[in-house]
Amino acid sequence: MLARRVIPCLDVHAGQVTRGQQFGRAEDGGLRNVGDPVALALRYNEQGADELVFYDITASAQGRASMVSVIERVADQCFMPLTVGGGIRSVDDMWTMLRSGADKVSINSSAIENPDLIRAGAEKFGSQCIVVSIDTKRTGPGRWEVFLKGGRVAANLEAVEWAVRACGLGAGEIVLNSIDGDGMKAGYDLEITRRVSEAVPVPVVASGGAGNVGHMADVLLLAKADAALAAGIFHSGETTVRQAKEHFAARGIPVRF
Repeated sequence: MLARRVIPCLDVHAGQVTRGQQFGRAEDGGLRNVGDPVALALRYNEQGADELVFYDITASAQGRASMVSVIERVADQCFMPLTVGGGIRSVDDMWTMLRSGADKVSINSSAIENPDLIRAGAEKFGSQCIVVSIDTKRTGPGRWEVFLKGGRVAANLEAVEWAVRACGLGAGEIVLNSIDGDGMKAGYDLEITRRVSEAVPVPVVASGGAGNVGHMADVLLLAKADAALAAGIFHSGETTVRQAKEHFAARGIPVRF
């Protein structure tokens, strides 16, 4: 088994890291500020995070550009790989973020609306730079639908089928976000994570639902995810990246210290 990754996620709204539940909206009071993105990035860099993900969570919905200045400052001070998503709608947008210091770009709504963007990005920068993020919700027995615009709009796509198609177009990684689990701390959606992990030839990052390090280990062992992404439990100080990796190692999951 290859080393599994621990990835803190920073959801950024109006220049601050925020947390919510089930994709709550800022305008509805569904987000709370938890800190400065650069300060948090430095904390996770010191704790030994394998990667860091930044999402401008309202960029797609409100048509704003991603936070170039934040990425530049983080890349200048941190030495872990950075993935950036939110508001990336073109190859030029991808280049802007990569040039600012990101190692990978994550596309979600724009990939659904223009699937050829996946292919164009992979051809220009390599598949290893192109992450397709999929926001999914259980809509019936054994069925998970894909949503776009920050979970606001149904895409009329089934999650596994879309993941397979995205990989065929050139995606080098899938981030699978459970809308049902987001911020609830009740555990990841193991069933859909396992289905996607078994269906695609690229790494799958599980997202949405981490309440403790046991949940993170479960999604790696039981759902075959390649990485566990978490936000709230790290931002609050309930646990550290180091503690998560120590728990993984105790359960026989290979990690890098």
